[in-house]
Amino acid sequence: MARYYFDIHDGRAFVPDPIGQDCVDADHVRREAMRALPEIARDAISQRGADAQAFKVVVRNTDSAAVYTATLTFSGSWVSPGERPDEPTP
Repeated sequence: MARYYFDIHDGRAFVPDPIGQDCVDADHVRREAMRALPEIARDAISQRGADAQAFKVVVRNTDSAAVYTATLTFSGSWVSPGERPDEPTP
C-alpha cells in the first residue's frame, strides 16, 4: 500500500493535502479522486453563485510527483435571456 496526497484546486485557492491517504492500487487512487470532487463542489457551487466553476484534484505520490488529475466543471446558462424567473414578462 502506498500513500498519496490529494491536493485541491477550487478555482480560487490551492489546498495541499498534508496528510495523504494510503491506497492499495491505481484504481483506488482514481476512485478517491472521483469521490472527493462532488463533495468539494457541492457547497461551493451554490455559495459562489457563478455560472462557470471548475474543481480539480491533483494526486501526488510520496515523491511529490503528480500521478493522477481529475476535474469537475459546472456550467450554467439561461436558455433565453428574457426567460429568467426574476424578470417581468412584457
